[in-house]
Amino acid sequence: MGRIIAVANQKGGVGKTTTAINLSACLAEKGKKVLTIDIDPQGNTSSGLGIDKNNLENTIYELMIGECTIEDCLLINIISNLSLLPSNVNLAGAEIELIGIEEKEYILKKEISKIRDNYDYLIIDCPPSLNTLTVNAMTTADTVLVPIQCEYYALEGLSQLIHTINLVKKRLNPNLEIEGVVFTMYDARTNLSLQVVENVKTNLKQNIYKSIIPRNVRLAEAPSHGLPINIYDPKSAGAEGYRDLADEVIERDSN
Repeated sequence: MGRIIAVANQKGGVGKTTTAINLSACLAEKGKKVLTIDIDPQGNTSSGLGIDKNNLENTIYELMIGECTIEDCLLINIISNLSLLPSNVNLAGAEIELIGIEEKEYILKKEISKIRDNYDYLIIDCPPSLNTLTVNAMTTADTVLVPIQCEYYALEGLSQLIHTINLVKKRLNPNLEIEGVVFTMYDARTNLSLQVVENVKTNLKQNIYKSIIPRNVRLAEAPSHGLPINIYDPKSAGAEGYRDLADEVIERDSN
């Protein structure tokens, strides 16, 4: 059965979408069958994987409001071994349309359960807020991976996110666990990056991935070309960082 990892942090700009795209692509590169699920109305994961998100007939929005089947909106093998459930700005309206619908927190879970067995990994890119969409992602997921930017306010909002994860675990998904924390935008030239890493390790009782994603120009450029970093610049430091992360994720499964 495929393992479902939600990539979440309600703080924007921490490398959440970058992590969802590139972890997915690096797992696929290693021969794993991967489904990336874009549940962020900004649709940056979809466009970052080369999809023209504004000209799609069916997206996760149509799926969630019951206007299409999961097969209708699934984009199969957009890259070798990697499929996508895309999103666009229409999804912003889902919050209102789902008011009053019974068990609205489980819509995604019910749909994903139909195809979960077809994949080794299902990676969900969550919106940078704690709303119905994020709750849907967390009721669907087995674990939550939290990207943390190596900057002064890194820990801000983290306790709120952990509180939300614990609430979802208590009320909606008793099996939900924190996958761990991955550091992004690490700049080896600054003391601040080092201090943030040490601070988080001291204050956080969570799993912390050894792989650290560096601040890397090529990583920032890749989405505008609609390519994950391992295809856009396979030898870049960013590509190596996400390959290491993919190795660690796979390794944890084999333990």
